[in-house]
Formats: sequence, structure tokens, C-alpha cells
Amino acid sequence: MKTPAWVVTDVKPQKDYTLVITFATGEQKTYDARPLLNKAIYKPLNNLSFFLTAKADCGSVAWNEDIDIAPEHLYECSLPM
Repeated sequence: MKTPAWVVTDVKPQKDYTLVITFATGEQKTYDARPLLNKAIYKPLNNLSFFLTAKADCGSVAWNEDIDIAPEHLYECSLPM
């Protein structure tokens, strides 16, 4: 079975609250996480040092067991580099 294009294989969090994401296709895209910072579940990401701990986990981007972002959303809402 082919891996879906939206599966995250790598992420590099940036100091401007963007994520440089590599997807299963090898595509690199930039995701602007700033709009999420006002949502209750994502409030901890306002702490830049915590935001910078983002990692690729189980095909998505996660910070801990409570905070992650759906990979389909990341793929659809990120911009090609």
C-alpha cells in the first residue's frame, strides 16, 4: 500500500512560528502556525522554546501527547517552498 502524500517525515520548527515540513513525497512545505496560537489547546505553543520542540511523530507533527496537528491539515494548509 502506498504511503499517503500528507504523511510527515520530518519537521523543523522556526523561530517565527512556522514549520518547515517534509512529507512522504519528499515535498518540503512551510506551515504558518501563528493562527493556532489563539486556540485554547495550542496556548502552550506561545512559549517559543516549547514550540521549537516540535517533532515528526507517527506521521504528523507533535509537541507532546496532548498537542499535535492533523497531517492532512498540515499538507493542505502549507505552502510549497
